[in-house]
Amino acid sequence: MDISQHFRRDEQEFIDQVLAWKEQVENSYIPKLTDFLDPRQQHIMETLIGKHEILRLHKHGGGPYTERKRMIIAPMYEPIDEADFELVLLQTTYSKKFITLTHRDVMGAFLSLGVKRKKLGDIHAKDGVVQILIAKEIASYVQINLTSIRQAKLKFETQPLSAFLGEEKHWKETECTVSSLRLDTVVKEIYKLSRKDAANYVEKGLVKVNHKTVENPALLLQEGDLLSLRGKGRSKLVTINGQTKKEKRRITTAILK
Repeated sequence: MDISQHFRRDEQEFIDQVLAWKEQVENSYIPKLTDFLDPRQQHIMETLIGKHEILRLHKHGGGPYTERKRMIIAPMYEPIDEADFELVLLQTTYSKKFITLTHRDVMGAFLSLGVKRKKLGDIHAKDGVVQILIAKEIASYVQINLTSIRQAKLKFETQPLSAFLGEEKHWKETECTVSSLRLDTVVKEIYKLSRKDAANYVEKGLVKVNHKTVENPALLLQEGDLLSLRGKGRSKLVTINGQTKKEKRRITTAILK
């Protein structure tokens, strides 16, 4: 497999890590559990390992609609169950009379503890309830140290994974034609902007691709890329459907409703 045809140069470090995990399991026959991975990283693992003759990939994020998941590379014969993913659901409640906590508030408070993002899965913050899915190895530390977010005093308690309130995400798909797969061109089409405004948003660091800020309007997008434009929501390039006779690209995009 020519990896360069399928992935970007800045993904090479993660690709090397996946290949090292693969070799480790092939040689030791001991399953490998990853940290939480975003959808793009999950796609990379599935591409590199998904059809392996003696290995099987398993993934679980703590609920049926979670986006970030931990993955296990295991020998084909190895039984894997929920406990093997070492996931913990922490929940707290607060009075929403005087304050409303958002996903961003919870994320910021978590990262302020000095814990790496890869140890945190999905977050639910709605109607006075905050839930976080985290790696088991940091659960006690987070319970002890995450005692407030903004002005709200909190006490996180462990709950069964089945209690996670994350909801299914609904995407509205649209088929369109674009002159190229440049980031600014696709952002322009999805968010109904002028080409100039789309490029300016990118250059100002307001656009993320696969959860990473990108400031290069000329970045060429790939099938499955997740996008977000600050203040205007999340979207994705679902499929690339070929070219027109005028060499434009037919694509299917989707925006999160």
